[in-house]
Amino acid sequence: MNDRFFSAGAAQRTRLLSEGKSGKGPAVYWMSREQRARDNWGLLAAQEAASEPGRGLVVLFCFSPSFSSASSRHYSFLEGGLRETAAILEGYNIPLLFLYGDPGEKIPEACRLLDAALLVTDFDPYPEKRPWKKNAAASSVCPVFETDGHNIIPAWIVSPKKEFSAATFRRKAAPLLDEWLLDFPRLEPLPAVPPVPEGLFLSLDRALKSVRRKAYGPAISWIKPGESAASEGLSFFIRNRLDSYGDRRNNPAENGTSDLSPWLHFGHLSPQRAALEVKKTGDTPSRAAFLEELCVRRELADNFCHYREDAGTYEGIPDWARKTLDEHRADTRPARYPLNRLESCDTGDPLWNAAQTELVMRGKMHGWCRMYWAKKILEWSDSPEEAFSTALLLNDRYSLDGQDPNGIAGVSWAVGGLHDRGWPERPVFGKIRYMNYRGAERKFPVRQYIEKINRISDGE
Repeated sequence: MNDRFFSAGAAQRTRLLSEGKSGKGPAVYWMSREQRARDNWGLLAAQEAASEPGRGLVVLFCFSPSFSSASSRHYSFLEGGLRETAAILEGYNIPLLFLYGDPGEKIPEACRLLDAALLVTDFDPYPEKRPWKKNAAASSVCPVFETDGHNIIPAWIVSPKKEFSAATFRRKAAPLLDEWLLDFPRLEPLPAVPPVPEGLFLSLDRALKSVRRKAYGPAISWIKPGESAASEGLSFFIRNRLDSYGDRRNNPAENGTSDLSPWLHFGHLSPQRAALEVKKTGDTPSRAAFLEELCVRRELADNFCHYREDAGTYEGIPDWARKTLDEHRADTRPARYPLNRLESCDTGDPLWNAAQTELVMRGKMHGWCRMYWAKKILEWSDSPEEAFSTALLLNDRYSLDGQDPNGIAGVSWAVGGLHDRGWPERPVFGKIRYMNYRGAERKFPVRQYIEKINRISDGE
């Protein structure tokens, strides 16, 4: 059925979720994970399906009332990106329409109202979103397709199963990368669609008023939302930080990371575009290190969430890890901190306090610190189950790139040994990899990092 609607490029990244009967109305793209107009494979697939004379294209975005961890800082970033994307799409005669409610119900209802020719949506293995798509595909009258515009190699193509580690994933991805790392076709203007029926669709302002925003941490000002800001951020990284990325990215005291993760998470920046632009600059260890993070480590998280239904839960960590943690369940903890103390950055560990402060104040934490941060939560919690849920809650509540497979994989690695192996046994951790303050001091200037975060906390 792909060949009926899509050319070879889009068809390769698109798979059929449910058959149905095409209506006489427009093609519909359900925008969810990829919130941008440019470099968007799902939108491009829907555009190809809309090329039939008189068909046109409509884009839908549905706000869910039940998305559990999103806070005011997440919705502010979301809003800024959607406003820019709506304006760009308008220039191509593509309306972006908004819905509020259970996406699994509202999207099929909208497609029936529009008499949609077909529905294309984004691949997204995040556990809380999977039921939306499953229910939408089951109740849609028109054909429903899914396009992976987040992974350079579509998740169901790079591997047919959950991979054991980055090494096993890399062996499968590396031979395919050049085949899939191709530039994007251009989005082309389409004939305007007739006015849509009123009633179901909302303005962005009205949809946002329906969302209950929870305030966790101050507003974020160091990064701007939207695909234009994301493009500028990528250019800044390539000009100013890429050459030293290999040496500086693992030093939290330095400003050596890409800072692209919020834009990647919200879909304001295509990972494929980032890879293409970085590859243009040549072949160096720093470029290889960035592409390893972008094309292997990030996509490995999608692989885990795609193939494990229990990803995002304690039961989703490896059996060996649950066994060793259970054997050390009754071990004496060096300290115990309840959630309110952790949220308040109030522990006896100044490095951990600085990492949590960075998360609260900036909505982002350095990657090395996030590993240390989660492992200390394991050390200070009454049980490994509590540690897992606490680390994931704090990450999702405060981090701009929370509610993401990367966060799930990161917590599952730090607390539960995912994509790792057993290490020498020790109290509390069992065979889970251990990290401590003295080890951090051997890695980077800890005091310099703490002072840097203190300046951010003081408003400098």
